[in-house]
Amino acid sequence: MLSSWRTQLLITRIALYVASALIVVWSVAPFLWQVSTSFQEDRLLSAPTPSFLPWPGTLDHFRNIFVEKEFHLYIVNSAIVAGLTTLFCLAIGGAAAFALARLRVYYRFGILALILSVSMFPQIAIVAPLYLAASALGLMNTYTILVIIYLSLGLPLVIWVLFGYFQTIPREIDEAAIIDGAGPLRLMISVILPMSLPGFVTTGLLAFIMAWNEFMFALAFTSGVDRQTIPVGIANFTNLYYVPWGDLAAASVVVTLPLVLLVLGFQRWIIQGLTQGAVKE
Repeated sequence: MLSSWRTQLLITRIALYVASALIVVWSVAPFLWQVSTSFQEDRLLSAPTPSFLPWPGTLDHFRNIFVEKEFHLYIVNSAIVAGLTTLFCLAIGGAAAFALARLRVYYRFGILALILSVSMFPQIAIVAPLYLAASALGLMNTYTILVIIYLSLGLPLVIWVLFGYFQTIPREIDEAAIIDGAGPLRLMISVILPMSLPGFVTTGLLAFIMAWNEFMFALAFTSGVDRQTIPVGIANFTNLYYVPWGDLAAASVVVTLPLVLLVLGFQRWIIQGLTQGAVKE
């Protein structure tokens, strides 16, 4: 009986490891193929039989995107827009989530439902009215309009995630701080905020990735390389008669690698922020 139980446990572990390996391969394989493509010569990319190993290798595609296509300008634009969006999302969303989770606010769940409903509208349905408003205010082809739009898209997620995280912090901490003379603002900045760093890291990364990868609004509201972001810049690589697969792969690697490094670097914080926000004490 004991031997049968050990055999079943061993089979379960092997199946779990095999399933985990398949998921990793399924997730990583497209990125590895992009990396291989970015180092291959154009003649190999158009060969009848594709090759995974980039031999002989070349750096021409990386030179093309930075020298000929000025890809660094798109990176700077995306970094500015995504960075400002993340900062504003955390500042405004953190304050809103704190008020809803820790203060006495009537109909808090109704307010949360209203906030969440804002993100349910199809993005294509709000492009036209936002375009008219941006044109009337003179905000076309500016960082400001992109930050405002991305802020409205990212705030519902940030508020909901931080609200769940703030709910896990024991109420006794608030009572002790209030007894010591702390007001709501001091309570949020000095007590709750330091205890909620994993939640802020998680939501900040989600907001940053959303703004970094967004394409439709960036295409509609910008018209020059001085304000266009990375997704629009990559789309501009393609012309009517030719698709530079090597340059597209090189650009994809350049813009994806920082996100991968960020996620790996803050992996512990992300897991802690998501798991703690899912359970209320």
